[in-house]
Amino acid sequence: MPKDYSRTQRVADQLQKELARAIQQEIKDPRLGMVTVSGVDVSRDLAYARVHVTFMGEESQDAIEEQLKVLNSAAGFLRSRLARAVKLRITPQLSFHYDESLSRGRHLSSLIDRAMTEDSQHPRDDSDTPE
Repeated sequence: MPKDYSRTQRVADQLQKELARAIQQEIKDPRLGMVTVSGVDVSRDLAYARVHVTFMGEESQDAIEEQLKVLNSAAGFLRSRLARAVKLRITPQLSFHYDESLSRGRHLSSLIDRAMTEDSQHPRDDSDTPE
């Protein structure tokens, strides 16, 4: 019977907390803006971690790719910080990926708002309702 909260999930949560702190406090690259670590996926053997990030205020693909380059080039530094903060036999190799769920959600919300606005501007046609 699998556990409800597996070890890989606990490690991923701890890595997410530590990475968010380390990125905010220890990376001083001016090309890097506001970064949010939205999730971490850890392989079953804990050797690899896929870090999902979002960038506040960045919409252009070029700016997103530039910031991902900065994070991926700092992956070794961040991995060494993780090794000190989280006691694991193997510290996972980090790869950073942009999490599009926030921008996709914002886009869907704007589509819904626009549809609601357009719908409220049209008069209701009550001739189609059964009596």
